[in-house]
Amino acid sequence: MPGVTTLRLRPEDPADTGAVRRVLAAAFARPDVTTPPEVGLVDELRGSEAWLPPLAMVAEYGGEVVGYALLTRVRVKSDGRSAPALVLGPVAVAPHRQRIGLGTSVVQAALDAATELGEGLVVVLGDPAYYRRFGFGRADAMGLTSPWSGLGEPWQALALPPATSGDGPPPRGEVDFPPPWSKV
Repeated sequence: MPGVTTLRLRPEDPADTGAVRRVLAAAFARPDVTTPPEVGLVDELRGSEAWLPPLAMVAEYGGEVVGYALLTRVRVKSDGRSAPALVLGPVAVAPHRQRIGLGTSVVQAALDAATELGEGLVVVLGDPAYYRRFGFGRADAMGLTSPWSGLGEPWQALALPPATSGDGPPPRGEVDFPPPWSKV
C-alpha cells in the first residue's frame, strides 16, 4: 500500500554502524560534549567479548534506522562463582521519531531475542517508570549489586522467562561489567 510506513525490528548488521552512531549521537546529544560517551561505549563493546550480535537490535522505520537497544554480556559473581547475565543499554531513538513507541518496540524485541537464546537475567540503569513496563524491578531486591547500587530504584533487573533447560533461579551477587562500561 502506498504511503504506509513500516517498522522493522532486526539485529544490527555491520552496515548499520554509521546509522547506529548517528542515532546514539542525536539521542544523547549534550552541549558539553562533541560526541556523547554512549557512542564510544557501543563502539568499544562491538570489539569486546561482551558483544552478542543477535542482541544488538535496531528499529528501522520507513527504511531508516531510527532506534537501538543493546544487550551485552555481564557476569554475576558470588562465592567464587560467575554466572552469565546481560545489561541493557544504551537504548536510543532518533529525536525526530521519539514518543511514538519505537523505544518500547526495540527494547521488547531485544528482550524477546534474549529469551529465545535462553538468557535468564537482564540488568539496567534507567528510569523505573519506563522500564517497569517490561517487568524490571529493583535489582537490590533480587540480591544484585553493582557500582550503581547506591542510586537505588534506577538500578533494576529482570528475570527472563525460564529457558527450557530447567535452570534454577537467577544468580545473586555483584554484577561485573566489561571494561568499556567504566568510561560511562
